[in-house]
Amino acid sequence: MKKILADYKLHWNDKVHIISTISGGVLFLASLFVSDLATNFANNCAVVNVPDLIISNIPVFNVDFIVNELAMAYSVLVGFVVIFLKPKTMPFVLKSAALFILIRSAFIMLTHLGPFPTHSYIDETSFFSPLNIGSDFFFSGHTGLPFLIALIFWENKLMRNFSIGASILFGISVLLGHLHYSIDVFAAFFITYTIFVIAQKFFKNEYAACKHSIHGLHL
Repeated sequence: MKKILADYKLHWNDKVHIISTISGGVLFLASLFVSDLATNFANNCAVVNVPDLIISNIPVFNVDFIVNELAMAYSVLVGFVVIFLKPKTMPFVLKSAALFILIRSAFIMLTHLGPFPTHSYIDETSFFSPLNIGSDFFFSGHTGLPFLIALIFWENKLMRNFSIGASILFGISVLLGHLHYSIDVFAAFFITYTIFVIAQKFFKNEYAACKHSIHGLHL
């Protein structure tokens, strides 16, 4: 605990770290704004749904708890690790996530499919709800973002396996709930890996600090 507190104080007294974190936060918030605009655009353009090899052949299941409460619980846990245990990872996590959201925003504006005719009930009014039923399908954020965290924390076995497990769980859940087409889920892994590689190139200093910090992360 003393070491964690010492690291926490050290990082937050580092002006470079503070500036990098603030810029990452601004970029992340900007990406959410762009994502909202892209989703509205896709919703306005979407006119039809299409058959799907997997979800056309399985019954719909209620996955509201998994894609809402469990997804939010996972996000809170990752946030705790990043903010309190290893704040040095925050700039790269924020900027990588922002890049992920921006690239996903571009993708969802390209293809305008409507929601599948049958889908799980989703409480969109829930405080914990990160999901709305719209036409922002390709690619799945529920699948991709946990996988991105797994790639960032790859050298920590527990965080890596936990995040991969979350990615697979959420990916299966959005299929069982008919909330995403199959291509949205399976493509998410490949696109997310590419985004991670791009983030390493774009944010070299943040990645170096993040990687060095993860070496000392014991969970």
